[in-house]
Amino acid sequence: MVKAAIFDLDGTLLNRDESVKMFIHSQYNKFKKILGHIPKEIYITRFLELDNHGYVWKDKVYQQLVDEYKITEISWEELLYDYICTFKHHCVSFPNLISMLENLKRMDLKFGMITNGKGQFQLGNIKALVIEKYFDTILISEWEGIKKPDPQIFKKALAQLNVSPKESIFVGDHPENDVKASRNVGMIGIWKKNCSEGNIEADFTIHDLGELPVIIKALNAER
Repeated sequence: MVKAAIFDLDGTLLNRDESVKMFIHSQYNKFKKILGHIPKEIYITRFLELDNHGYVWKDKVYQQLVDEYKITEISWEELLYDYICTFKHHCVSFPNLISMLENLKRMDLKFGMITNGKGQFQLGNIKALVIEKYFDTILISEWEGIKKPDPQIFKKALAQLNVSPKESIFVGDHPENDVKASRNVGMIGIWKKNCSEGNIEADFTIHDLGELPVIIKALNAER
């Protein structure tokens, strides 16, 4: 019996790639007088390359941009501060997020979230999606002092929800940090498909969040 659903945030609930594109367009326009010597599309493309889907923190990204493009009228610290303060205003969810959560809520599931990243920054993004109220526990790596794929962060979430691994699903987009790591502690690992290549070992693969209620109903019917 599935009693709990635990989710990753970036790339799973939050469409991070689209959110970053919206943000960086807005930031370029805001500082156009300073950045105008760099063609907009070149600046945006380079930012996305350096960002590497969020796996490079933005202090490194902005330091590199300022150095490469000889930006002198604004510091990388100021650009980073703008990112930290305003990214949340550009957060976009994947389709069917709220309807999926509502459907699972009607099934009496407990909800958890485990996300790597900076504490206040990630919490701001969660609030921007207006989903904080659904979750019984939210673990953010900076505040926990551990991060995925460390099994301890999964075990801590399970303990807080008072469920066993076999009674829980974990939904994430990263083959190693989410799917493999959750399966290693005995959870049902569900891969939210992205652009990753190769054979991803997962118990289930979904393309859309709206598929989850059907999977859980099927699992509970089997058990």
